[in-house]
Amino acid sequence: MQAQVKPRINLENRTPLQEVIPLSTPFVLFIDPDSTCNFRCKFCPTGDRDLIKSTGRWQGRLDFELYKKVIDDLSEFDRPLKVLRLYKEGEPLLHTRFADMVRYAKASGHVQYIDTTTNGYLLTPDRVAPILDAGIDRINISVDGMSSEQYWEFTRTRVDFDQFVENIRWLYAHKGHCEICVKIPGDFLSAEERQRFFDTFGDIADRMFIENVAPCWPNFDVEERAGVQITRGIYGNTVQEVAVCPYIFYSMAVNTDGTVSLCFLDWARELSIGDVRMRSLKDIWNGELMHQHRVAHLQGRRKDDPTCAACGQLSHCLPDNIDAHVDTILKRVTAQDSSECGSWKTTSYLQR
Repeated sequence: MQAQVKPRINLENRTPLQEVIPLSTPFVLFIDPDSTCNFRCKFCPTGDRDLIKSTGRWQGRLDFELYKKVIDDLSEFDRPLKVLRLYKEGEPLLHTRFADMVRYAKASGHVQYIDTTTNGYLLTPDRVAPILDAGIDRINISVDGMSSEQYWEFTRTRVDFDQFVENIRWLYAHKGHCEICVKIPGDFLSAEERQRFFDTFGDIADRMFIENVAPCWPNFDVEERAGVQITRGIYGNTVQEVAVCPYIFYSMAVNTDGTVSLCFLDWARELSIGDVRMRSLKDIWNGELMHQHRVAHLQGRRKDDPTCAACGQLSHCLPDNIDAHVDTILKRVTAQDSSECGSWKTTSYLQR
């Protein structure tokens, strides 16, 4: 086996956030190419179409011209974006111009690295070859079963598992510089199936990992829906509570309708901080709503917001913890306020 057994997220050599916050340029921008999905997975809100309909969340593909506007907006920041993540809630490869999205961002000079996460169903040679040619840097593939039968049980989708593996084999053989990462939820696998996962993908991936199901989606009961009891974090880490969400200090997410969410886990559209159809990304990043959330978290008021209060990402999946540095960071953030024209109002955290 040549693949590294390593999580999709880089847990080592991370920038100490407490040393660089506040950031004039975000490190990471999530853009959702398509908010729909061809799978109906138990663990994901998007898989429950009635639930999504009840939220009023717009479903569809991101307009390509709007996408170009978002990438062009990045020129206003003082440095290139470290990572563009072309995924959020849906299956990104459902967007027929996904390869063009990668190509446009690469050609812009405003993005250093581009990745995506896909269920892999559409990773056919004819679909993925243009994406590789466009210069994508990493493709994370969610493996949702070790047989066609398991796929049906978990995703309610008919998948030819043998063909799925062959498509990944082709992808790996033609990947060029692109890194291929495969992951699978281990909660539903026997010991034999876990070993078969490594045997099947160990020579056709650069990294692979067996994750745990995690209750990352706010107000979505994964344990009940998936029929599992969660006792460990997604990477086997110890579950622990934190006061401050670090994501809001280095990332934000553009939805398919042009609205911008505070967080990439905002599946129900409860954490809107702006709209790229009317404002620039930089204006939203430095805007009052984003600022109010940051200050509220630093002041110990994260759970004043019901969506942030219900987030399992912070307890089960968190790669960074800045709780010990809140006083220092708050002083820097408020010092930055005083250098701006006017001052932010920080008392209306829930008034959005």
